[in-house]
Amino acid sequence: MTDFRDDRAIYLQMADRICDDILYGKYTAGERVPSVRELSVMLGVNANTVVRTYDALTSDGIIQTRRGLGYFVTDDARDRILSVRRKRFMEEILPEVARQARLLGISADEILEHLK
Repeated sequence: MTDFRDDRAIYLQMADRICDDILYGKYTAGERVPSVRELSVMLGVNANTVVRTYDALTSDGIIQTRRGLGYFVTDDARDRILSVRRKRFMEEILPEVARQARLLGISADEILEHLK
């Protein structure tokens, strides 16, 4: 069973984790991902939650269904995930980090040094 945060829908957190697994290379292009039942059991969630997760990933072009065979990673899933996440990082996360750094008096040089 997996712990989920209360600040975001579980199916979206599950979708993020599957995307993380794709980025880490656990699932590669053309590879089958766990079935609805398998993932439901692995994560200790309702099968309907997994269906919502897979529907979201399918609509985003990350996975595709092959009738009677299951769900498979699309050929360009990795590129799609990277594109969306890089955009989110640059437009949402980085501006917030910069705002917090300014509030705390942390210079860009200090941040760069810490990242090394």
